[in-house]
Amino acid sequence: MIRYLAIRNLAVIESVAVDFEQSFNILTGETGAGKSILVEAVGLLLGGRATSDLIRTGEDIATVEAIFESPEGGELIVRREITSQGRSRAFINGALATAAALKDLSNRLVEMHGQHEHQQLLDPTQHLALLDAWAGLDDTRARVASAFAAVRGLREQLDRLRMDDRERAARLDLVEFQLGELDKASLQPGEDETLAADRQLLRSADTIQRLCAESFADLYDTESAALATLARVWKRVGELAAIDPRFAPYLDARDGIKAQLEDLAFTLRDFSDGIDASPGRLQQVEDRLALLERLKRKHGGSLEAAIARRDRLKAEHDALTGGQSTVAEIEERLQDAGARFLDAARTLSAGRRAQSGRFSKMIESELAELAMARTKFEVRLSTGESDDHWTEAGIDAGEFFLSPNVGEDLRPLARIVSGGELSRVMLALKTLGARPALSGVEGIPEPGSRSPKTLIFDEVDAGIGGRVASVVGQKLAALGDRFQVLCITHLPQIASYGRTHFLIEKGVQGSRTVTSVTRLSAEARVAELARMMGGAAAGVKALESARELLDAAQAKGEAEAKAKGESPRRVKAKLKP
Repeated sequence: MIRYLAIRNLAVIESVAVDFEQSFNILTGETGAGKSILVEAVGLLLGGRATSDLIRTGEDIATVEAIFESPEGGELIVRREITSQGRSRAFINGALATAAALKDLSNRLVEMHGQHEHQQLLDPTQHLALLDAWAGLDDTRARVASAFAAVRGLREQLDRLRMDDRERAARLDLVEFQLGELDKASLQPGEDETLAADRQLLRSADTIQRLCAESFADLYDTESAALATLARVWKRVGELAAIDPRFAPYLDARDGIKAQLEDLAFTLRDFSDGIDASPGRLQQVEDRLALLERLKRKHGGSLEAAIARRDRLKAEHDALTGGQSTVAEIEERLQDAGARFLDAARTLSAGRRAQSGRFSKMIESELAELAMARTKFEVRLSTGESDDHWTEAGIDAGEFFLSPNVGEDLRPLARIVSGGELSRVMLALKTLGARPALSGVEGIPEPGSRSPKTLIFDEVDAGIGGRVASVVGQKLAALGDRFQVLCITHLPQIASYGRTHFLIEKGVQGSRTVTSVTRLSAEARVAELARMMGGAAAGVKALESARELLDAAQAKGEAEAKAKGESPRRVKAKLKP
């Protein structure tokens, strides 16, 4: 869950800080006000690509920082910095972090659903994964993928052993040359990002040391230092507190302030002393970065790709040098691995067939509530056990079929849906994701409990409106009872169901464009809904309609919460803006 998000100098945002609620958060505003920039900021924290054109014009650095509630119940403070030179650094709880670490956080903490996610539904290769996730088959699917990787590796090894001697010798020469180059480099994951940060630090070493020394002196090491001056101030405040107790709370805060300033002073002193500012150290970093860049270009474009290439070359070298393995031995091992794969794949296939009918009926039920009544939905599976049909997903191919119109044949989802229908199918899948077929699926909260995971919906209401939009709002609000939900929308029907409503506005201050984020009060929400309904010049009738819309949404929320057995006090607290 994202508890706090702070953005500085990112695109049109100069400085914004937002405290999100653990429920259904709505973000609205005019087109171009900067709503999607908030989503992009979260993406940067979770390993998204950082480029210098994201930095606000005239600034040297952009920062995004957030406090997450982790699945383990603690807090994670994540920070991303982007410089005007296109470099970036990331920190998790104050420690430097790699892009891989950020992406791991993404999988555990946030799901982002934008309009481009709809396109995944148009790719049949993604459909089995959606069924497996709902049916609680992810662990079985992972075993199948692992077994398939073993089969594929043995097939490759067998192909290499079957090479003729000349072909093998030529290949071995190339492998040994490339492997020797990579082994000599001793590549470490994330090393390039760490070294880039070190280079920036070393290039600025003189400035850093001067700033640290001057700041330490002003805080601690001169007769007029701030800490010495504060000591005299606290003495006078103590005398004032003895006369008037209103000064007592300031004395209570004295020790904490003193400790923070002392900690800052000693950090400034130690940080400066810890920098090796010698030209030799900077040259070492520059040379190492140049080597890494050359190897990255040569072996896949990234350090992770180069490391993976090294590992594959080691495996190939072992196979080419042969050990004592013979073609017959590898064939026997391949046969055993194939049997293990088929056993796992058959189990997965049986699970899919057992759950696909129920999955289809539940999708139809969800779509009926989204004004697609009498829609037919079906998961069509085909199975082939011959090895040319084997994949990481098993022995099945699967695709979603849909018939939104009575009397029409079921056809592939990718060929028949409109944008509005696609949005509703996606939302139906997301709603089912909060109610898996099997209990105890990791990351899915039990009824009545909450997940620390955040679901972000970026304008996924494309192509819908009217009564359907109201139903979508109810669905998102229901998700907000079990997950933290952040939703960007242009539809007042959806916005009216938000538990918390933020307005994103863009204006001009001086000669610069500035974006602001405001948490709306109840009355301000009415005005914003009226704007969404009738434009900037919304009159009395639009305000009345907006108030009715908001009251109706709140009444439905109260009714649903009472039906779940929640107390009236809890219901009102949950629905309060």
